Parts: sequence; structure tokens; C-alpha cells
Amino acid sequence: MTRPPLNRHLAEFGTTIFAEMSALAARTGAINLGQGFPDTDGPEEIREAAVRALRDGRGNQYPPGTGVPELRAAIADHQRDRYGIDLDPDTEVLVTAGATEAIAASLLALVAPGDEVIALEPYYDSYAACVAMAGGTRVPVTLRPHDGAYVLDFDELRAAVTDRTRLILLNTPHNPTGTVLTRAELTAVAELAIERDLLVVTDEVYEHLVFDDAEHLPIASLPGMRERTVTIGSAGKTFSFTGWKVGWVTASPELTSAVRSAKQFLTYVSSGPFQYAIAEALRLPAAYFDTLRAEHAAKRDLLSEGLAQAGFAVYKPAGTYFVTTDIRPLGAENGFAFCRSLPERAGVVAIPNAVFYDHREAGAPFVRFAFCKKTEVLEEAVSRLKHLS
Repeated sequence: MTRPPLNRHLAEFGTTIFAEMSALAARTGAINLGQGFPDTDGPEEIREAAVRALRDGRGNQYPPGTGVPELRAAIADHQRDRYGIDLDPDTEVLVTAGATEAIAASLLALVAPGDEVIALEPYYDSYAACVAMAGGTRVPVTLRPHDGAYVLDFDELRAAVTDRTRLILLNTPHNPTGTVLTRAELTAVAELAIERDLLVVTDEVYEHLVFDDAEHLPIASLPGMRERTVTIGSAGKTFSFTGWKVGWVTASPELTSAVRSAKQFLTYVSSGPFQYAIAEALRLPAAYFDTLRAEHAAKRDLLSEGLAQAGFAVYKPAGTYFVTTDIRPLGAENGFAFCRSLPERAGVVAIPNAVFYDHREAGAPFVRFAFCKKTEVLEEAVSRLKHLS
């Protein structure tokens, strides 16, 4: 062949670092704190709800293209009860095959070739691939470490907006840094979006994993943002059923219709019986969500303290279930080399943050660890890592 088989828009994207590091964990027997998936299942009553749906024949055939009515109603109620956002479940809610499809469908629907998409880096790796598939140009705005946390430089964000900018792609709580954008920061983003007539696509899959005094605030709830925001949610992180792949989009009827136009040619439909189970999960009592946060906060503290004792500089997250660390106090500067050697040195797998950056040098000395694991697994990982110091 005279032409490479892979579409040129995807040529820069090879096998993901997650596949590489998970394979390394399996080969070495290391504890995998790289890929962000829990090592326990979610609530038993929700798993039984899926079994019940299967046995009752609900969802075993194609569900409605927009999602089963029970789940769309539960999503709308969730947004109203928690954030005061009123949604029509028939025209403003779309169920997707996880948040990853929601991101892809949103960008394919809303971005045309030549459009610029601003994303906060470091960013989830599928953002870049989806912008590329849409023919857009990604414009990274870097979150930078300051006083123990990662912060947004609003002047840098404003400077990134051009006449070609179509939308701002947000992620809060933010993976991998653990930053939760504040009301003041989100207000500034909203004012910029309104001033420059931009859309906002916001990935909020970690909405229920915020700690201490942090508050998750959907930007769609701010004045003037209801009609220009696509909000993405997911059941995987909140209910620890990541394999079920149940996500959703909420937006105005016009934006939801646009995203649906792209989504119907991706999976069309998915996760039929699981949709009924997640509808029940979203109606769990507040105690479930409080316990989820408390348990993950304790795991965050356990791993953060252990990493600090091992010699890492630790950026304690305000949300998500990832801890970002700086490896320079350990005498290392290259996160790729560090993570590839860590399984042999300490029996633990992590992810180099540089894979989440366009500006690779900005992420070079930072490494991400996941704490969505059993307490005893984290304790063993901490025990192994302490020898690094």
C-alpha cells in the first residue's frame, strides 16, 4: 500500500498508555494503580436490579434510541434535585454507551473541520482523539500546580479564544489533577463563553466524588449557560459498574438533538438491561452518596500519606479518585521511564501524566495513582512504595 491504513487524523494516537501499563502489571504481578477502575462491584441491590431486568425481558432487545424512559426520568430528577436544573426527559436527556461515547458524539456533532476546541490540559486522552476525528483543532490551556493544587489561569484561557473557537471542553472534577473548579472559576468561564458566543461541553463523571469543602457546580446551572452547555454524566464512577457503560448527555433540545444525530451512527443503542438498573441507582438515598464520598476520602488520605512518606511530592485531590505526584524529589524527571521501571522497583503500576498533555514537557515529572481500590490493596501498595525513599 502506498498510503498508511490508519486515517491521518488518528495517526498520532497509538495504543493507549492504559493498555501498556495494565499489561505490565499483569506480566510483573504488580499492583495496578494505573487504570481508574474499582476492584469491587457496586451496590448489590443495583446488580440485582440488572438481573431482574434481564429475567423480566426489559432491555434484552433494542431499547429506545434516546434511552429507556425510566432512566431518562431518573437523570432529569437527579439534575433537578441536586442542582436545580429542570430538564424535559423526552427532549433534553440522551443515554449513551458510557461517557466516552457521549464525548465522541458531542464533539462529532458540534465541531466542524477547522473549528478550534479549547481543552484544559492535562486531559482525558479520548478528548484529543475525538477532536481529531471531528476534524477540529485542539487548543490546550494548561492547569498548573500552585500551592499544592492545580489552578486555571483565566488570562491564558481568554488568550486562547480566537475567531475559530467553537467550544470549551471542561472536566470538573478534573482527571487527572483532582482539581474541582470553583464557582468563581466557572463563572469566569461562563462569562467568556457568553461574550464570545461559545458552546461548552462539560465532563462531570466524577460529580459525586468531591471531598472536604469542595463543591461540584454544573456550569449549566449558571446564568446564560443553560442553552449553550452540553453536560456529560456517567454511572460507572458513581456506582462502581464501569463495565456496564451507561452514560448520558443533558442539554437543550437543540443541542441534544444534534448530539443524538451523531450518536445514532455510533452504537445506536447499548446497555439495555443495565439502563433499568441505573435508573434505580440514581434514586438511592442520600446516605449512599455520602458514604461513597467518605470511603473514597479515606482511601485518598491513605494513599496520599503513603506516597508522601515514600518521597513523592503529593497534590492532594479535591475530587475524582486519582492522586497526582511529582517525582523530582525522588531524583527522577521522566514520568514515562519512572512508570515503566516502577513495577520492577516497587511492584506498583502508575500512569505518567505526560500522556495527558500536548505540552509534554509540562507534564514530564508528574505521575498519577488511582485510589479506587480495596483498602488492603492500597495498604500493600504503600508498603511497597515506601522503599523508594
